Amino acid sequence: MTINSFEFRTVPAIQVEWSGAQHLGQRLAERFAARRACLVTDAGLVKAGLIAPIAADLQAAGFTVTIFDAVVADPPEAVLMDAVAQAKAAACDIVVGLGGGSSLDVAKLVAVLTVSDQPLSALYGIGNVKGSRLPLALVPTTAGTGSEVTNISILTTGETTKMGVVSPQLYADYVLLDGELTVGLPAIHTAATGIDAMVHAIEAYTSRHKKNPLSDALAREALRLLGANLVAACRDGSDRAAREAMLLGAMLAGQAFANSPVAAVHALAYPLGGHYHIPHGLSNALMLGPVLRFNAAAAAPLYAELADVLGVPGTGDASTRADAFVSAMQRLMDESGAPRRLRDVGVTQDSLPLLASDAMKQTRLLVNNPVEVTEADALKLYTEAF
Repeated sequence: MTINSFEFRTVPAIQVEWSGAQHLGQRLAERFAARRACLVTDAGLVKAGLIAPIAADLQAAGFTVTIFDAVVADPPEAVLMDAVAQAKAAACDIVVGLGGGSSLDVAKLVAVLTVSDQPLSALYGIGNVKGSRLPLALVPTTAGTGSEVTNISILTTGETTKMGVVSPQLYADYVLLDGELTVGLPAIHTAATGIDAMVHAIEAYTSRHKKNPLSDALAREALRLLGANLVAACRDGSDRAAREAMLLGAMLAGQAFANSPVAAVHALAYPLGGHYHIPHGLSNALMLGPVLRFNAAAAAPLYAELADVLGVPGTGDASTRADAFVSAMQRLMDESGAPRRLRDVGVTQDSLPLLASDAMKQTRLLVNNPVEVTEADALKLYTEAF
């Protein structure tokens, strides 16, 4: 069998260490000459008492620390530019992103824009970042987006629209996976972010473009870890083994989809975040079932392979096994406790046509789906999810 030409990229250093965040200062001091850190996070983590000891450890290791804690879900451009202004004012020479996917996405662009002359508007799209950036370290506190190992940042660009910056400069220099940081995550957020990570693995594995043997291997292992531990992590948030497995699985899924891009689930999820401010992971969880069923005929051989990865019992042809995979994912989502219908999270039926129209703007994602999705298809998928 010949292998099609492909390129695979990821971050250069990943450290997996329970309680590692307690020693972040030492870890960064060993790796970087920079000593003026901009710590990008959100107010919830500050209020929860998570940030103060980490900042103190950084200071003990010789860093001056500027904390930017105004990141919100689906961060708008203004939040990013405030963070950049703060980093510039403090003459920061290293950026540390600590939090969920939104904080990590903002941190990546702070590292670029603090030293770049490019306007933010010029960065959107694929490969438009020019030049270098500040040193960048990322520490996730959720097992979901995989943003710590992707070259992607997503921002809210208007009242309801989202756009992405995709560029090699957004790969971090150093990633710390500390499962202890995820212990306090409530069950509903554990469920939504965990399903989000599973979506990354599934969509990377079935992507129409750039799917390759390395991304496939990562996606399979990610799905195995996530599928085996999602419910356990939701039922007992202090289960260390489950928490570490979820965090590792989310990271592997991030590596997979950074190289084999996601598709229709994400394209349909983004308008839900834009119009209703539904967290990204939950938006993906709500749309996964309908899109899996929509893609099942075209993706049957691949879904059959993923059924084996999840250990779904039974035999049969590819179509039968694909159906078994979709059913297994449905059961997992039901058991996780995440909301299952759009109506459960405040979406109104009369907004579905607008959501379908907005989803069509996500051409960067829709092109990767195994099946073409028209606006009429999108409306049917939202209606099915409603």
